[in-house]
Amino acid sequence: MEKATFAAGCFWGVEEFFRAVKGVKSTRVGYTGGQTENPDYKLVCSGRTGHAEAIEITFDAALVSYEDLLHDFFALHDPTQVDRQGPDVGTQYRSAIFYHSPEQEAAARAFKQKLENDKVFRRPIATQIVPAATFYAAEEYHQQYLAKRGLAGCHI
Repeated sequence: MEKATFAAGCFWGVEEFFRAVKGVKSTRVGYTGGQTENPDYKLVCSGRTGHAEAIEITFDAALVSYEDLLHDFFALHDPTQVDRQGPDVGTQYRSAIFYHSPEQEAAARAFKQKLENDKVFRRPIATQIVPAATFYAAEEYHQQYLAKRGLAGCHI
């Protein structure tokens, strides 16, 4: 099993999308990439923690490749927006890839470069590619939020 960590705006819809990907064994939403230890939702929403709303994915690389997950990540949000996705605005909604190994870093940088070379988006890709940091699980009510409410998705 391997881990992938992505931030693509509000974590509810991102988690619901990845939960359905064959080879994804588990997901959890939380906060990462900031300086505040043990943040909670209210504090992260204040914009003062430096954390992004993110999803941590545990996946079986024999069933789904990291590159496939990168493809899905870039397809499910607008990676050209800075510190926002749709109606959600703030650094906590930034687009970021938190890599867990040199191989993931190289794959993420190559994938992003290919998208830029192929001019897939009209604007430059703003997605950060940074080392994985401590991942703080969000409060239980955020975990599988949409599934618990019988919703298939949100604005993403």
